[in-house]
Amino acid sequence: MYKIVTLLVLFCVCDGFKILLFFPVPGKSHSILGEGYVRYLSNAGHEVTYVTPIIMKNPPPRVRQVDISQNIGLLPGHIFDIKQLMYKELDLQEMYIIRSVIRNFINGTIQGSTMQHFMHDPKEQYDVVVVEWLYTELGSGLSAVFNCPLIWSTSTEVHSEILSLIGDGLNPAYSVYIWDREFSTTFYYRLRHLWLLFKDIYDRVTYKAIENKMFEQSFLSAVESRGRRLPTFDEVRYNASLMLGNSHISTGDPHSLPQAYKSIGGYHIKENVESLPKDLQKVMDSAKHGVVYFSLGTMLRSSALPEGKTRELLDAFGTLKQTVIWKYEDPLTNVPKNVHVIQWAPQPSILAHPNTVLFITHGGILSLYEILSIGIPLIGIPMFGDQFTNVNRAVKNGYAKRFDIGEQPVKKLLQDIKEITDNPKYGARAKEMSRIYHSRTAAPGVELVHWIEEVVTSQGAPYLRSPALGIPLYQKYYLDFFAAIIVVFTIIGYLMRILLSNISKKSLDIKKTN
Repeated sequence: MYKIVTLLVLFCVCDGFKILLFFPVPGKSHSILGEGYVRYLSNAGHEVTYVTPIIMKNPPPRVRQVDISQNIGLLPGHIFDIKQLMYKELDLQEMYIIRSVIRNFINGTIQGSTMQHFMHDPKEQYDVVVVEWLYTELGSGLSAVFNCPLIWSTSTEVHSEILSLIGDGLNPAYSVYIWDREFSTTFYYRLRHLWLLFKDIYDRVTYKAIENKMFEQSFLSAVESRGRRLPTFDEVRYNASLMLGNSHISTGDPHSLPQAYKSIGGYHIKENVESLPKDLQKVMDSAKHGVVYFSLGTMLRSSALPEGKTRELLDAFGTLKQTVIWKYEDPLTNVPKNVHVIQWAPQPSILAHPNTVLFITHGGILSLYEILSIGIPLIGIPMFGDQFTNVNRAVKNGYAKRFDIGEQPVKKLLQDIKEITDNPKYGARAKEMSRIYHSRTAAPGVELVHWIEEVVTSQGAPYLRSPALGIPLYQKYYLDFFAAIIVVFTIIGYLMRILLSNISKKSLDIKKTN
């Protein structure tokens, strides 16, 4: 009887929260981030509802999935065409392109039948909603539907656009605002950076009315069906309790951040590294000169490279003394003996193998954390988005080289491989950056769970809210102060003019009298 009573008490005390996760992007890297939340929150005993287009095969207990895979057709098929990205025929560094695509994609997802049915179901009630941010804040309306706190989840390093949702942005003179291919504090790049900033602001202002309409069409009916008024778009998107960022000082810059921003970079990495398949284990174990691992990630396919470029890379890899493992999605013929082509790669396990000496990567932030968790150097081949910034920072930190595959000859890639593998300074620097990556007061997964629980417990964590969100623009930049000064000096100037005019007039009258 005592054990039964104790068990019942524990069930009452350990009752978890009901948490909604909205990760709508049908990309493997984005699903990896979403599944990280699922894993940690379910292990902490919470009831998780996971909205995703990529369904987990064996979800943990207390996890319910909402399948929105119907939204995959909403993305244009050419958006990640590797040939167009290589030769700049499609420039995804132009923010208006990617923002327009993602805005329409998220809007179509939310207005789809699955999400509308989900939001109109009165049985759906949540304590907090975590929304993945990606170039639009439309997903924030879920917090209005379920009348619960909002937490933003961001997949990239810190930049002004996301920070402006919870406080002040960064100074564009010394921080990356737009995902440009280069960034420097020289006069030219600061001027270019400012120009891109103004272009981006203009784009967002231009589309503000369209986004407001999308927001209303997506959420008005669901909110009113629950007997409440739909707040304005600005009221919702600037009312987040917290932002959990996939960032860390080892991959980013040492900026001053709002209290509502919490870094959890690398949380997607599992605590235990899975074993390699036997055939791959044998290949890596027998690599006397080490292994060079090459992958362009999950959004881009190596098999979509131009045929001539693929053959050029294979011929170049064949001249290396190292064993090369290339994640290539289709079968290849006439492959050099030292090159092993695999259609699927257990990346964390490959990187963790002691014989891995170099990673050739597209520069996605998840891959960088996986590198830093081990401590090996890299060569970055950035294609779009934050990949350029990630690789540039790795180069700046001394453990990487950058190769622009559409502009530089493969001979340059070979030179970079030999320099990194022959010069121990790159490996040493990678180990030092790995030490910095691991230098934390708590693991990122622990931080993730703690802050989500804190938001619910404190009913929105209002004590973290930045005062910058409640100050009008004219007060924030002292525009009223400068306006007052201008008015005062204008009045003084006017009075002085009248006074001098009167004095001059009296002086003329005196001269005429004399």
